[in-house]
Amino acid sequence: GDIFKLLMAQEYLNAEDTFLLAELLYRIRCHSLLKKIGYTKEKVQEHLSEKGRISPYRQTLYELAENITSDMLKEIIFLLQNHLPKGWIIPSALDLLTLLEKQGLLTTDNVKILEEVCMTVSPDLLETINCYKKGKDNKKTNFTQSFSELNLELRGEFSNVENEPKTERLRSYKMDGPHRGFCLIINNVNFGSSQRMGSYKDAEQLERVFTWLGLDVRTRTNLTSGEIINLMKTWQHEQDHKDRNCFICCILSHGKSGAIFGTDYGPVSIRMLMSHFTAKQCPQLAAKPKLFFIQACQGDKIQDPVYVYSDGPTPDLSSMQERVSLSESIPEEADFLLGMATVDGCVSFRHVQEGSWYIQALCSKLQLLVPRGEDILSILTQVNEDVARRESPSGEKKQMPQPAYTLRRKFIFPIPMSPPPSEQHQCF
Repeated sequence: GDIFKLLMAQEYLNAEDTFLLAELLYRIRCHSLLKKIGYTKEKVQEHLSEKGRISPYRQTLYELAENITSDMLKEIIFLLQNHLPKGWIIPSALDLLTLLEKQGLLTTDNVKILEEVCMTVSPDLLETINCYKKGKDNKKTNFTQSFSELNLELRGEFSNVENEPKTERLRSYKMDGPHRGFCLIINNVNFGSSQRMGSYKDAEQLERVFTWLGLDVRTRTNLTSGEIINLMKTWQHEQDHKDRNCFICCILSHGKSGAIFGTDYGPVSIRMLMSHFTAKQCPQLAAKPKLFFIQACQGDKIQDPVYVYSDGPTPDLSSMQERVSLSESIPEEADFLLGMATVDGCVSFRHVQEGSWYIQALCSKLQLLVPRGEDILSILTQVNEDVARRESPSGEKKQMPQPAYTLRRKFIFPIPMSPPPSEQHQCF
């Protein structure tokens, strides 16, 4: 049902025009179902030159997947073992082709990796690829090519990308350099006589996940407000940023609206922290994505009892704290993302043993969705849903994270070669 909703939402399918559905059924050879929507095999063939929307590239991949036997699949996986994630189970040829696409090894303009393996495994498969290339080069083929074509994207999205001007196509940030980037984690646990119990679990999970994603992780613990500011200045001038694709900073602490606290309870403006990494202040990171994830309260409320604690101090009820909107916390410059554990004015929750709701959900969804090729905004939407479903032991306390961003492109982590940490350490 989801695919039909998506097709209708994108206006590719409606009650008056069901040809796309007919073409899909025709392409996958489910001819017996065509009559249910008023078509026959012959009628579809008659209108393909006029209405056909499935791209030649997609048709080629589907034909290959249909003709790769289980024995062929084993041979191909063996030949490509240096390109595929270790320990992954690839149940079908379609899964293999999808994985190659997600890793950028297979595109509409580059099918070389398939040519090489098919040359060894099956000349018949190679002929299918040669037919696609010939048609692409000559602009002639028995595939529909002169009309609007539908390119099925990796995550089930539908976009007419082959006919869109390049300026309208949302590209991804470059993430294929030899060094992915630095991930700085600030974990404030000790606040005088009180401790943020469970925060070490958060820090450990973040270290494992971002190391798995290829980042160089550095962790600092129990910093005062002044030390946090000085640390940002140090990283602002880090020369190795120029060889990295991105920068990620995770801060685990108490906080209030628009700020996080040092262990001395001194507030540090989130906007000020992020402004150290603008293009002017940090030229090495210009035009590169800068991601900040903040686990801290954004409002003052009395600390919750046993097991679940709020990441904010007991408020001074004699005065109201000024609130800062999320849009005011992020620099007015492109290429930033700020992921907050909670909306402005509210507390965020942390289990004394399992860690905070937000960070645990973030780590879980990164491990689940990065291997599927999801971009960071889609992942954060899933994090929102996860956290929104949680509740305190009393059932009375809820939480909703909130992202803000000025990203100009999609941010997609390359798929790691090794299995996620959750499969390696049984963390969840």
